[in-house]
Amino acid sequence: MKKGLGRGLNALLDGVTSAGQVRDAQAQSLAAEPTTASAIVSGNSILVDIRNVEPNPTQPRQFFDDDALVELAESIKTFGIVQPLLVKDNGGGHYIIIAGERRYRAARLAKLSQIPVIIKEYTEIESLQVALIENIQRQDLTPIEEANCFKRLMDDFFFSADDIAAKLGKNKHSIISALHLLELAPRVQELAAEGKLTASHAKILLSVEDPGLQASCAEKIVQDGLSVRASEAMISQVLKIAAKQETEEAEGTNAQTRDNLRHSMATAYRSAENELQRILGSNVHIRPGKKSSKIEIEYYSNADLERILDIFKKL
Repeated sequence: MKKGLGRGLNALLDGVTSAGQVRDAQAQSLAAEPTTASAIVSGNSILVDIRNVEPNPTQPRQFFDDDALVELAESIKTFGIVQPLLVKDNGGGHYIIIAGERRYRAARLAKLSQIPVIIKEYTEIESLQVALIENIQRQDLTPIEEANCFKRLMDDFFFSADDIAAKLGKNKHSIISALHLLELAPRVQELAAEGKLTASHAKILLSVEDPGLQASCAEKIVQDGLSVRASEAMISQVLKIAAKQETEEAEGTNAQTRDNLRHSMATAYRSAENELQRILGSNVHIRPGKKSSKIEIEYYSNADLERILDIFKKL
C-alpha cells in the first residue's frame, strides 16, 4: 500500500527562502512587467509567471471564503508569499498546483505578476495524496472538505482510519467521527462546506434522523447563530416534539384501523345474516362476543320450526 509522504511536508519544503528574501523578490516583480521566464530565488524555490500556473482540478478544497482571500491578499501585498506553492511541471513552462491554491488566488487578487513555487515530480496519484494531506494538516478545511479528504484517502489509496490517524497525528476516533458527517442531509453538508456550520454543530445534527427535519434544524442554527450548547438544547426539544407527534399520529392511525376493522366486521355480519335469512326464510341475527358468538333464528310456530329443521336436514 502506498503511504506517500514519509517524512511529511517539511521534507518537501527544504531549501525554501526566508520570508524576507521572498518578499523582496516579489516586491521587485510587482513593479516589473509579467514575464514567462522563471527567476531563481533559492536552491529549491523559483519565481514563475502567475499566468503559467493553473489550479489542480482534483483540489480537495471546494469553498474559498472571499473575505478571507481579500485579507490574505492584503497580507501578501505587504509581506509577499512566505511559503512557496508546491507545483508539478505540466510542460511548456506551465505548472499545476499541488498545494497552495488559496495563496495562488490571493496572489491574483494582489495582482502579483510572479509567485514563488517549488517544483516536485509526482505521479498523478502522489500529487493528489500530497494535496489531500497538505490541506488536512493546515487545518483550514471545512468539516465536509476534511471528511471528503479522509474518504478519498480511503477510497483512492486504501488507507484505513488507523493509517490516516498515524499520518496526521490525529485520534482514530476523530477520523471516524468526521466521516460520519458525510451521512448528513445534502443541505446540511452544503452549509458545513460553506463554513456556516462548525464540525461540532454538524456532529450534533447527526442525532436528527429525518433529512428534512435535520436540514430545518441546521437552517435554524445558522439563522440564529446558535452556540453548540444552544443547538443541542434546540435539537433536544425538536426531537421531543417530533416524537410526541409521531406517537399521536400512530395512536390516531391505530384508532382509525380499529374503526375500519369494526366497520368491516359489521358489514360481514350483515352479509352473513342476509344470506342465512335467504336460505332459511326467517329473520336471523348474529351476536358476536369476545369468547363466543351466537346465531339467533326466529320461528313463529311449531310448523315453522319443523320447516326450518327440514331445511337443515337437506343441507
